[in-house]
Amino acid sequence: MPKILVIDDDRDICLLLKRFLTKHNYEVAEVYAGKKALELMNSFTPDLVMCDFRLDDMDGTTLLVKIKEQLPDVPVIIMTGYSDIKVAVEVMKLGAYDYIGKPLFPDEILVTIKKALQNQGATGAQATTTAASPAATPAAPAYNAPAAAEEQSTVDGREKKQQVIISGDYIFGDSDSFKKILKQIDLVAPTSYSIIIYGESGSGKEAIAQEIHKRSRRKSMPFIAIDCGAMSKELAGSELFGHEKGSFTGALNQKIGSLELANGGTVFLDEIGNLSYDIQVSLLRVVQERKMRRVGGTKDIDLDIRIIVASNEKLWDIARKGKFREDLYHRFNEFSIVVPPLRERKEDIMVFARHFLLQTNKELEKNVKGFTKEVEDIFKNYIWYGNLRELKNVIKRATLLAEGSFIEAHTLPFEISNFTRLQFDEAPDTPYLQAEPKQTVPTPPIPSPITEAEIPRPHPHHSHSELSLKNASIDAEYETIIEALKKSNFNKSKAAKLLNIDRKTLYNKMKQYQEFNNQ
Repeated sequence: MPKILVIDDDRDICLLLKRFLTKHNYEVAEVYAGKKALELMNSFTPDLVMCDFRLDDMDGTTLLVKIKEQLPDVPVIIMTGYSDIKVAVEVMKLGAYDYIGKPLFPDEILVTIKKALQNQGATGAQATTTAASPAATPAAPAYNAPAAAEEQSTVDGREKKQQVIISGDYIFGDSDSFKKILKQIDLVAPTSYSIIIYGESGSGKEAIAQEIHKRSRRKSMPFIAIDCGAMSKELAGSELFGHEKGSFTGALNQKIGSLELANGGTVFLDEIGNLSYDIQVSLLRVVQERKMRRVGGTKDIDLDIRIIVASNEKLWDIARKGKFREDLYHRFNEFSIVVPPLRERKEDIMVFARHFLLQTNKELEKNVKGFTKEVEDIFKNYIWYGNLRELKNVIKRATLLAEGSFIEAHTLPFEISNFTRLQFDEAPDTPYLQAEPKQTVPTPPIPSPITEAEIPRPHPHHSHSELSLKNASIDAEYETIIEALKKSNFNKSKAAKLLNIDRKTLYNKMKQYQEFNNQ
């Protein structure tokens, strides 16, 4: 029976989750604080952890890092509100398996847990098989060339067709920027060049790395993906290079590192800029000499691997700041690919949306046919902070909530369905055009470029390490303003009257929040 640890300071949620998951044959332990959870894991080893992001004694980021240090192979699912989408993206970078938005839905919980445990089982089986026979290199699945397909959808009686490239579970968009990326992949895949892939979190960097591997001469050999952002400084050396038995406290057995497991194939190092300087030095030798040594070992191991790295920051800029070795950067920079964020390729949004809908229909055994025109407009005008990862999770949630044949606006998270109306322009005297009930909300073009500070949304403790009275006061004001806007159907003049302030003061308050949000 799989063991699940639930961490939430809301005792009611813990109790409900325990009852629900126990009925579905899971052994559940619940705690109400981060420190208690870390103590419990010394005696209770879970197969999966469900953790609320906002805890009284510890923020979710800190707790996630500590859990990963203690149990690096255990998947962690973060429970968070959709207003915390930026936070959710960050915790995914730190090693969280997935995140679930609140309020919680039973079907979504079960599907996510099942996938996490299946993924953990498959990873563990592969590592065990390889470690038992280090001389033998596991063969990757036979490569099927990407197929061109004509994607068709019917929305409100209209038919749309687009030519898309399908490769396994991933598709490549129809935009000019993605067509350029496909040409770059065709060009560099047959070579042995090291590659840097630049792109925001959730933009599909790992899928592009996999596609390069599939089109290379190494396609029948392993592809190993390593999230450098999820590894602590202490564990990074062991994870990458492996270790010998007794090399440090807790090293009870020999471990084969990821680089050795990938011998003959391709290694993908995501968020490479997060590696410590010491690990960068060891990695430089791998790149230069194609040799490595396990932690605590005395014997060099020959490596034949191709290295692809990814970063959401320009490595050259990090190198100039002294946080990344310049010689290592030049070794990696034999070729680079830039993946544009989803908001800069709007023609791809519905291509990916329909693909994710098809996947979710299979998972949930539903038959949702498509999206209403209103939802399509909302998708195209929203700024996707989490890129494809956020889009996929929004569609999974909306498909679960859909009652008819099409996904409608009311099934979307509030921050997305009302995104345009949440924009505070710089001209307080401009009248707000109130939408009639049940009509499509006007969606004027979003200014470009737009900064994150222009999007008013709750910020988790404003990136401050300690909660202060000032933080709490501004948070409370913000929540009150948003509540007034909801009650007034986003009529800013009416919202100001409800708050007993004038319209100018309302704008000043929002501007104050945005400025504080940037501190």
